[in-house]
Amino acid sequence: MARSGLMVLAGVVLACLLVCAPYAEGTITCGQVVNSLTPCISYLRSGGALPPACCTGVKNLNNAAKSTPDRQTACGCLKQASASISGIQPALAQGLPGKCGVNIPYSISPSTDCSKVK
Repeated sequence: MARSGLMVLAGVVLACLLVCAPYAEGTITCGQVVNSLTPCISYLRSGGALPPACCTGVKNLNNAAKSTPDRQTACGCLKQASASISGIQPALAQGLPGKCGVNIPYSISPSTDCSKVK
């Protein structure tokens, strides 16, 4: 009897772990992404001179996004932010990492599938 009770308990615990286990989560938050890139907004809207604080933010964000979940989170946050901030020019957003000397493994675009970012 004790053995079957233990097996039932083990099964319930396993089921809870499978149902409740979070998907892979990174340590980067959308707040960090937005804060890092806020100095870039004027450039992303109208071009012109690239503020040094913008590239500092881009580099810091890139350095923080070392794992696949972090890069996927950053990608999703970038997509959300670009959709919610009016006037962002997609071509400027796409070229921003390169202008700051950073190479990222995905394109900054509304059509990027962030779940495929590695």
